[in-house]
Amino acid sequence: MPWQELRIETDSRHAEALSDALFELGALSVSIEDAAAGTEEERPIFGEPGEPVEQLWERSVVLALLEADHDADLMAAAAAGRLQIATPSYRINTVAEQDWVRATQSQFDPIQVSERLWITPTWHEATPDAINIALDPGLAFGTGSHPTTWLCLQWLDEQLKGGESVLDYGCGSGILAIAAKLLGAGRVDGVDVDPQAMIASPQNAEQNHVEAAFYLPDAAPEAVYDVVVANILTNPLKMLAPLLASRCRSGGRLVLSGILAEQAHEVIAIYAQWFELTVSGSREGWVRLAGVRR
Repeated sequence: MPWQELRIETDSRHAEALSDALFELGALSVSIEDAAAGTEEERPIFGEPGEPVEQLWERSVVLALLEADHDADLMAAAAAGRLQIATPSYRINTVAEQDWVRATQSQFDPIQVSERLWITPTWHEATPDAINIALDPGLAFGTGSHPTTWLCLQWLDEQLKGGESVLDYGCGSGILAIAAKLLGAGRVDGVDVDPQAMIASPQNAEQNHVEAAFYLPDAAPEAVYDVVVANILTNPLKMLAPLLASRCRSGGRLVLSGILAEQAHEVIAIYAQWFELTVSGSREGWVRLAGVRR
């Protein structure tokens, strides 16, 4: 059975409210995208974990998936009516029936981190003679495709010698914790504020046949580690500086990512009382900081 896609052009003031209205009117799914995507005017929008995005794109597109028998014209008018605004510009496309599972899977190919380290979705054959992290897209952040995750994986691959204790703070899917174990680390713990991460991380660890423990922050052990890695974003990294420093032993190493290049100096300055951090890698505008605990 085909579906309909309703594309409504709007601005940042009305995008979320239109999205909510379309859901209430029976849309199967709704998303908001940058109207300038794919052009020189495209702009990234970032939000901190657990916090709402402070702003949307000034020119946004609200995409609603509708049943074939829904009156898309009436739905667009009704959604605008609920906001007491004139009906915005929109268009309606037909979405052909397809195997959505296969279509989704086709978007995720194995990702090569190094000569020996790969992230491989479970529906692909493992790369021979390599360390394969079996990981599928899921509920928690971290599939290895984002530059910040890649930077952390690269560091672990190059720097772990074997036997180190590792803390993955902001573990998400558990990918960094799992990689550390597969690369020979000893004790590995993961911490995340997202309850979904407490579902995804243990499942992914079991899928990769590794042992790692995962905790919400209040339940995390007050231990110190040889390596502390945190792939979050700049604002939480600044706030977490005393905590992350307390979890890294003297002479231990700290690895931070989720930092835009222009934000690096702020983070380095905040951590300076414990670490002499330097930019140790960069990718697509993101940087990785690394240093040794005094």
